[in-house]
Order: sequence, then C-alpha cells, then structure tokens
Amino acid sequence: MKLLLAATLLSGTFLAMGAQAAGDPEAGEGKIAACAACHGTDGMGTSPIYPNLAGQSAAYLESAMKAYRDGERGGGMSALMVPQAQGLSDEDIADMSAYYASLEP
Repeated sequence: MKLLLAATLLSGTFLAMGAQAAGDPEAGEGKIAACAACHGTDGMGTSPIYPNLAGQSAAYLESAMKAYRDGERGGGMSALMVPQAQGLSDEDIADMSAYYASLEP
C-alpha cells in the first residue's frame, strides 16, 4: 500500500512538472516592445517608479502578468499594467517572463 501511494505521488509530481511549460526567451525578446518603454529592453526600469525585471523569477513574472490580465491584481501600477496585459496569451506571458528572467540584473 505504501509503495502504491509513493508511486502515485511521484507520478503526480512528474505530470505537474510537464504541465509547467517554460517560456521561450528568444520569442519573448520579440514580444517586449510595449514593456520596454517602462522596463527597458535590458529589464532595468527606465525610471525609479518602474520595477527592474531583469533576473526576476520567471514564475513570479508570469503570475503577476496573468493576475494583471485577469483583473486579479489592483493598486500600484495596475492602471497602467492591466491594459498592457489584457491582450496577451499565456504563451506570450511565458515567453516574455522567460526573457526578462534570463537577463542579468
């Protein structure tokens, strides 16, 4: 019984890993034109009010962008971010997140 439970948990872990499709940083580089106005092509904010994205966790960036897109994140810069994120697909967000995560801060 313990072996069956362990096998079930282990297979669930491998399935979850496969479900987390990583974005493509090269594709993301071609999708950040609107982002670059505030966050820079190098991921360094163009003004102190814009956060640096270079080197941030791709999972965090992806989660934040999806929350903006889906109207689940408010306050702060959401008035600017929500319209920017609304037209993005999950793949766009994953690619852009992977690109900014790949940069050195």
